[in-house]
Amino acid sequence: MTPTAAVVGQLARDLVLTVDELPARESSGAAHSRHEQLGGKGANQAVALAQLGVRPALVAVAGDDVIGDVLLAQARRDGIDVRPVIRRAGTLTGLIVEILEPGGHYRYVEHLPPAVLLDEADVLRARPVLEGSDAVLVQLQQPEAATLAAARIGHEAGKLVVLDGQVKNKSLLAYADVVRADEKEADGLDESVLDHGPKLLALARDDGNLFVWRGGRVRIPLDDAEVVDTTGGGDAFVAGLTAALLAGASYEEAARKATAASGATVTHVSGRPELRDA
Repeated sequence: MTPTAAVVGQLARDLVLTVDELPARESSGAAHSRHEQLGGKGANQAVALAQLGVRPALVAVAGDDVIGDVLLAQARRDGIDVRPVIRRAGTLTGLIVEILEPGGHYRYVEHLPPAVLLDEADVLRARPVLEGSDAVLVQLQQPEAATLAAARIGHEAGKLVVLDGQVKNKSLLAYADVVRADEKEADGLDESVLDHGPKLLALARDDGNLFVWRGGRVRIPLDDAEVVDTTGGGDAFVAGLTAALLAGASYEEAARKATAASGATVTHVSGRPELRDA
């Protein structure tokens, strides 16, 4: 039976412009490539899960504009169940602009106002979707009340709960099976979190990815592939880790698959994963 996952997070229009250098103030410059696509952390993870053989549902917010229509149509083509997506009346769908310079150096300009973020009521309406999935992935960049509700529902239903991001509210840990954070998000996170509920801690570091569980740990070094754009690498990581755990992989095997998924994504421009062969 195909495993399923509910992804609770951001949906947005991604616009990626590659430039040789940023123009000076009060001047203009040319972009030599442009990518427009379905994006946002939630959508990126859902796309990656679908490519890895997991059937995803996306719990997110889109506006009631034509951009929302276009992005949801793309998500359907990607194999994502978008029925839980909230269409917020009178709202423009979120926008993330990435300006990418050579060497993988990026700048983001985002328009993600509160109206395109999930609130607790949105998550509670999605309860049947969360309870009916094998895993619940929660992006902690969403408002705290929404993330807490999603993690609690998943935990109480006995699902694999994966938290992604900075854990500001430690009460979330009681509902989590897996906690993943990058270097900027990992402040205060160490193996002591395993005493508060999680079974696996995954930390992204410059010298590789560190995974810690009771009775074991492993550091998976990064491969030598050229990093073109780190956008979406963490989302592919979370999807790869989740897919492997749902397939019954050991923590060490899941760690290797997660690292490989991330490595495959950062070798091309834009955060959209291409993991069908990963």
